[in-house]
Amino acid sequence: MEKKTHMISEEHLYAIALRECKLIGDITFYKLVRIFGSAKETWENVKKEYKKTNGIGLKIISDIGNIDHLKFAEKEIKFCQENNIKIRLRHYNELPSLLSECDDAPSILYQKGNFKKEVKTLSIVGTRNMTSYGEKFIHDFFIETKSDQYTSVSGLALGVDKEVHEQSINHHIPTVAVLAHGFNFLYPSKNRKLSEKILSENGALVTEFASSRKPDRENFIQRNRIVAGISPSTIVIETGFGGGSISTATFANNYNRDVFALPGKITDKYSQGCNHLIFQNKATAISSIKNLTESLGLGKYKHQMEELFPQNKSILELTENQELIYKLIKKNPQVFLNDLIEKTDLSSHKILPLILELELLGKVKTLSGRQFIAI
Repeated sequence: MEKKTHMISEEHLYAIALRECKLIGDITFYKLVRIFGSAKETWENVKKEYKKTNGIGLKIISDIGNIDHLKFAEKEIKFCQENNIKIRLRHYNELPSLLSECDDAPSILYQKGNFKKEVKTLSIVGTRNMTSYGEKFIHDFFIETKSDQYTSVSGLALGVDKEVHEQSINHHIPTVAVLAHGFNFLYPSKNRKLSEKILSENGALVTEFASSRKPDRENFIQRNRIVAGISPSTIVIETGFGGGSISTATFANNYNRDVFALPGKITDKYSQGCNHLIFQNKATAISSIKNLTESLGLGKYKHQMEELFPQNKSILELTENQELIYKLIKKNPQVFLNDLIEKTDLSSHKILPLILELELLGKVKTLSGRQFIAI
């Protein structure tokens, strides 16, 4: 469909009303507007022309046409106009392009502030209980990439998210906060000043939730798919088992995006989630900030300088088994785990920890499908 100029129009009214209908989720919404041509046409014709709906059941469309939803949409538009909030429609190609590619992309994205669609985005997430280890990594990463053109994305939570937004602002990198509620709220309230700073420093706040939606628990998981879908890469700094960042990494994997995780000691609670993502081949281990920025296509100028003035690197001593696995991977690029098992007579539960150790040393990289290459 053609992109319209960004005026709040009749189509915005019907889109909000349609999305408010019970049982109409983002995937069904998108199917219907593609069949009927617009949200307005869907609203007015779906029941008369039910045979067109390609298997979308009567129960699902039963709430379309409910006048209460139009009244809700009128109030929402008034709120957006009064608070300088843009209403982005997926079917008008107004979402960030990578996000729009996701099957379950939000039908509507409410946006406050500036978000340049053409600038590369990088999602960075982690625990609310950030340690000094995670904090130092974030500081070092932003120092390394301060000359690069990109926009950071996180979730405005306490801990890692807050640090990501603050360091972005400190280094004049635009930052986008994805909220798990409507613009009538700000959660956590401690981050109100930070949210204002994000807007004043050329960043944005975005949400798929209408203004009256509170920060309910389930909204946070739903929000995480936007954080994952909006960027080609997601970095997980620190997280425990079952932390919210695990869901963001899972969404990123499902969208075929790159995931990087900061490994840590197996005894550290907030490294266990990252270590597990690496162990399951759901994330690439971050072995150094230099290797990470190279993988992301950032920090290029600095790295060229390092090549002109190389630093002395201490030679790493590998154990006998590490050496064995490393040589096999070097000799057989993109070798599969099963092939390593055959060539070494070692079991997978002995080989995988060795590979993890080699990844941490920056000697080996894991590819999808349990394939490995030497770096």
